[in-house]
Amino acid sequence: MSTNLIQAAYLLAAVLFILGLRGLSSPKTAVRGNQMAAAGMLIAIVATLLVQGVVSYGVIIAGIVVGGGIGAVAATRIEMTAMPQMVALLNGFGGAASALVAIAEFMNATGPLTGIVPIAIVISVLVGSVTLTGSFVAFAKLQELVGGAAVQYPLQGPVNAILGAITLGAAAMVVANTGNMTAFYVLIGLSLVIGVLLVIPIGGADMPVVISLLNSYSGIAACATGFVLDNSALVVSGSLVGASGIILTKIMCDAMNRSLANVLFGAFGSIEEVAGEGGAHGEIQGSVVSYTPTDAAVIFSNSRSVIVVPGYGMAVAQAQHAVRELADTLEENGIDVKFAVHPVAGRMPGHMNVLLAEADVPYDKLVEMDEINPEFPETDVALVLGANDVVNPSAREDKGSPIYGMPILNVDQAQHVFVIKRSMNPGFAGIQNPLFFKENTMMIFGDAKKVVIALAEAVRNY
Repeated sequence: MSTNLIQAAYLLAAVLFILGLRGLSSPKTAVRGNQMAAAGMLIAIVATLLVQGVVSYGVIIAGIVVGGGIGAVAATRIEMTAMPQMVALLNGFGGAASALVAIAEFMNATGPLTGIVPIAIVISVLVGSVTLTGSFVAFAKLQELVGGAAVQYPLQGPVNAILGAITLGAAAMVVANTGNMTAFYVLIGLSLVIGVLLVIPIGGADMPVVISLLNSYSGIAACATGFVLDNSALVVSGSLVGASGIILTKIMCDAMNRSLANVLFGAFGSIEEVAGEGGAHGEIQGSVVSYTPTDAAVIFSNSRSVIVVPGYGMAVAQAQHAVRELADTLEENGIDVKFAVHPVAGRMPGHMNVLLAEADVPYDKLVEMDEINPEFPETDVALVLGANDVVNPSAREDKGSPIYGMPILNVDQAQHVFVIKRSMNPGFAGIQNPLFFKENTMMIFGDAKKVVIALAEAVRNY
């Protein structure tokens, strides 16, 4: 295949990547966007395999079969509650792939590397290795293999600064002398360590930001590897992932009214800060009254408007289909139903949107935070499904709260608030929620799916 045809194929793939990314900006076009991006990647892969010099097609085909098989099994069997963990792993694998390709190019070089290649190799190895171990730590936190709270240790800042300086020094030595294998090994080793140390101090409600940031890192590493291989398709696709990941990270930080530096180094959700229910932000602030679905049905049946606020509890209970059926039942009774989705609800960006889309909730029923908040004072019922931190009034009222200033869904301003939770345990940020003790709040304890099914049945029979 001629070079011109290959470059034309890469150009077509790049156009499909851009159009696919644009399609992801709306739920209505997201499926088509994914299909276009996938088609672009297929074209890029086929064109790359036809480049002269690519050998051992048997090994390549074996890798595609094994990797594709593992991916297909994981995609079909993974529970929606574990989707954040899967995304974290995929970010890590992407970083690992970029780093391994760069390492292979460095090791196989027959002479001194010149131009931009040494710099690209160093960036790919550094960012890819950080992405690999950082993503694995994020996976372990989300999977609760280790504590989800932030972990700090003495002299953490100075230690990280020293390791960072040594890593950058090793990177500079490799660029200056590509034959310096000792510096190259130091670069790899310390990059892997830094990935762990960067994510361990992050916990609580900051994990969605970490996932989007690591996604950006994987794109940056892929872009750098594209320069190593002189592959324009890889440069374009990596740039798109890196840039979109950074933009998403900025959106997530804005949704929490925090800077990226504060997320990375603020240790929000640290062990000292959330020592337990007797701690500064974990104490019980009053008494709550437990209601039954039948009690709630009386109020629902006399309402004109309901806003549903999904949270991680809905994901754990796999309650999204039951929630849609409840919404259908309410609408059959002439009640207006909308869904309010906070940007950082769940444990990854868009977690709640994916769940609701899976349950065929109409896109026009999903309303963003800034648009839905003015409606709460005029709303009869706000139904909170396992959400905690994103509806915590402390973000508005308590200047001493770790989440003070974070934009929230103002559910407490509705006439009635029903909160479905398994228990009174704090949310992922580890702080108590005064919403549960307000006079207009009614708690319904139990599995979200079972409670919603019972609630829908009670509404139908009322």
